[in-house]
Amino acid sequence: MNHMTKLLGAAAALALSAGAALAEPALIYDLGGKFDKSFNEAAYNGAERFASETGGSYRDLEISSEAQREQALRRFAEAGFNPIVTTGFAQAGPISNVAPDYPDTKFVTIDGFVDPAEHPNVLSVLFKEHEGSYLVGMLAAMASETDTVGFVGGMDIPLIRKFACGYAQGVKAVNPDATIVANMTGTTPAAWNDPVKGGELTKAQISQGADVVYAAAGGTGLGVLQAAADEDIYAIGVDSNQNYLHPGSVLTSMLKRVDVAVFDAMSAGADLETGVQVLGLAEEGVGWALDENNAELISDEMETAVEEAKQQIIAGEIEVHDYSSDDSCPALTF
Repeated sequence: MNHMTKLLGAAAALALSAGAALAEPALIYDLGGKFDKSFNEAAYNGAERFASETGGSYRDLEISSEAQREQALRRFAEAGFNPIVTTGFAQAGPISNVAPDYPDTKFVTIDGFVDPAEHPNVLSVLFKEHEGSYLVGMLAAMASETDTVGFVGGMDIPLIRKFACGYAQGVKAVNPDATIVANMTGTTPAAWNDPVKGGELTKAQISQGADVVYAAAGGTGLGVLQAAADEDIYAIGVDSNQNYLHPGSVLTSMLKRVDVAVFDAMSAGADLETGVQVLGLAEEGVGWALDENNAELISDEMETAVEEAKQQIIAGEIEVHDYSSDDSCPALTF
């Protein structure tokens, strides 16, 4: 159903042109890879659901460098794909450059923001990651025996600090005296795909007493989950449900429904409504994972507490701090 091109050379241009008459949707993954078992893979799963449920087809592409972002967008647009869906905040700039040249094409940036007043053919899909992170922070605090938990982020950007601050607030809501150890993997896009560094940071946090570590780091998070399993502590996955990767070791996963965003955009096709869409707990855009792989780790008391907090957040009775609204983090010092 789907066709994947890894490099943007002459062969890629020919392959893209072949789809021109089909008006298929297209999907461009962020750096870190299509099968990162996290953010990008959630997008892939949404595209596969589109193909399976509608009988439609789509084209997808893994870029291998920053320079290919705009090039990929232009080639898909020239070939007539519509809508063109992208993952990762870094696509917002290239889309802003490209969208005006193709006013009849709809573009989607998942995690990026493009001003709808300036670019009426763009949909920005944003998530309230802080809300879902608050819930898994509560679970981390309830599961911890050392009163110390960890956080490993990918690239040090406001979006990942948003995860970290919501997580820390959830931890403190359960245990005000808890210690939170937080590290970012790096300051370049390479930070999304460095599982070795993720494992090293996890072990360093364990040496400081952490017995639960939350990874918000794309492919780097796989190293966090592996190190946690090796050291017999708990990890918390992110974006996709990662509970199955190390059953009994992954306490839960903070779900970010990138798959639903991709499915909805592809299903809408050229009729996609553009603008800005923000998905939180109320919209079921974020949440936490409970399945057969972690059911024995989550007590009835833990589940009840988290579900009550979820409803309180939706009702506005609990306000989770949004780092993107101001660059402060009351519950955590970086």
